[in-house]
Amino acid sequence: MNTTTNMLEANAGGGTVGTGTFPVLLPIIIIVAVAMIVLQIFLSRKENKWLGFILPIITFCFSLIAVLNFVATTGKDTPADVLGIFLTFLLYNIPTAILLVIYAACKGNRKKQRDLEKMSVQDLE
Repeated sequence: MNTTTNMLEANAGGGTVGTGTFPVLLPIIIIVAVAMIVLQIFLSRKENKWLGFILPIITFCFSLIAVLNFVATTGKDTPADVLGIFLTFLLYNIPTAILLVIYAACKGNRKKQRDLEKMSVQDLE
């Protein structure tokens, strides 16, 4: 065998993430995402309004960490880097926006229920 074949065979079982790990990671990612959504719905339905902000704050902090990591690794101020910083911030805040929409939807439903309860109490009087 030649050295190229030996190098490819040696790297085939290496510790890098390749196409073989994607089918394993996808269900884990889906489970974590569903668990976060269920937890956000649970926390948003609580009386304490601050509980619904826990997960969005955590995801926002992760986006800030990603932006700081991007800035630390590039270290340049070119327009491409500024665009990269903006896109990193934008993409990492998609989960934050989704969690805030869930929060708003749950709180909106809760307000409608309270208004209906007030109206039914007034009707009874």
